[in-house]
Amino acid sequence: MTEPGDILDLDITDVAHGGVFVGRHEGRVVFVPDAVPGERVRVRVTDTRKKAFWRAEALEVLDASPHRRPHVWRQADIAVPPEARPGGADFGHISLDHQRELKLRVLRDALHRIGGVDVPVAIAPAFGPEGGGAEAAETSDGTGWRTRVSLHVDEDGRVGPYAARSHRVIAVEELPLATPDVEAAARALRAAEPGRVDLVQPADGRVRVLPRPERARHAAPRRGGARPRQAGADAQHPRAREVVIERVGGREFQVDAEGFWQVHRLAAHSLTATVMQSLRVVRPDGPALDPDASHLDLYGGVGLFAAALGDLGGPSTRVTTVESDPRATEHAGENLAEWVGARAETGRVDRWLARRAAEASVPERERLSRGVVLLDPPRSGAGREVVEGIAALSPATVVYVACDPVALARDLATFREAGYETASVQAIDLFPNSHHVEAVTALTRQRAPR
Repeated sequence: MTEPGDILDLDITDVAHGGVFVGRHEGRVVFVPDAVPGERVRVRVTDTRKKAFWRAEALEVLDASPHRRPHVWRQADIAVPPEARPGGADFGHISLDHQRELKLRVLRDALHRIGGVDVPVAIAPAFGPEGGGAEAAETSDGTGWRTRVSLHVDEDGRVGPYAARSHRVIAVEELPLATPDVEAAARALRAAEPGRVDLVQPADGRVRVLPRPERARHAAPRRGGARPRQAGADAQHPRAREVVIERVGGREFQVDAEGFWQVHRLAAHSLTATVMQSLRVVRPDGPALDPDASHLDLYGGVGLFAAALGDLGGPSTRVTTVESDPRATEHAGENLAEWVGARAETGRVDRWLARRAAEASVPERERLSRGVVLLDPPRSGAGREVVEGIAALSPATVVYVACDPVALARDLATFREAGYETASVQAIDLFPNSHHVEAVTALTRQRAPR
């Protein structure tokens, strides 16, 4: 009988959602990190509690895939004992092109199996504006992109990321996924109170170091946000509400230093450009956005996507952002000031939609029915209540920005029940050397809900 601690040799046959790979032992699925499909690896079993699958940790490669490369983070390489490998770069041992093939495989499988969606899906690296030179392109090995990093401080004063799939702090010598300036600031950190330290590099290039001691976080009231990103700052900390500027193209956005902004240095441009292109494809014979309709940006943060909708629709665009974090809403109001029809509202998306469905006037419903609803929900997805709330407003087009393939697929299945069909899916590799992937999906209204 196999027990935790037993050593097995496994053939790795596939990739699974969550950054793990699939092997089988006597017919049972075993999930293994740090492998590549096509390899034979030696593993140590770590968890046999589930009947459907076991978990194991990779110890040694017996027969390597041609897609394996030296890990971009030396301390996370398979030659390092599993308990000493830092987390956050679970695809760093795989060639960049093959990483993207695996991410597409996971995304397509989820869309087909869970969402019932079979449309062409492509993936692209992050990109900046044309003519931006080397700074507007991804690096050749997918490193140097994180402008925001959270490190942890344990009771012994060690500072570093957690070990993979644990809450054990690993002191590291490098942070290859971070920008060079963020990495340098991290290396200069010294022991601090137990808790967390956030490093943030906005558009001005200066790295902010934001201590988040555990005692202060427990004492401070929790604040809601659009997704579980960088929430829970100590409101009494003198830097907790520093406002920084981020830039996308020629546009500036105000955001709290500890608030949410896309992590990859090219992500904001990549996502807004992809959203705008998706809308142009959906409406090839007319304007990408009806300037006289009403549009919504749900989980809207500081207004990044609302501004993209405004750029498509022109100066009179009616667009409303909905965001549960009042500070982000405040910034969104400032960031969208050039559009006379723009509004920024604070509220939980599900409750806001229910209220709008109940209170919208006949003219407002008509404008919403010609409009675009854009949603960028947390990793857990929007959920049935929100999807049905959107469908109740009957917008002509929905654009869904997703950071989890399974949650996206589940929500697309609910949209289909409500009369919306998926028109396109474009994945963007905003998290190279990790299993995460972003996807922009356009949906169009085909019929009234069942």
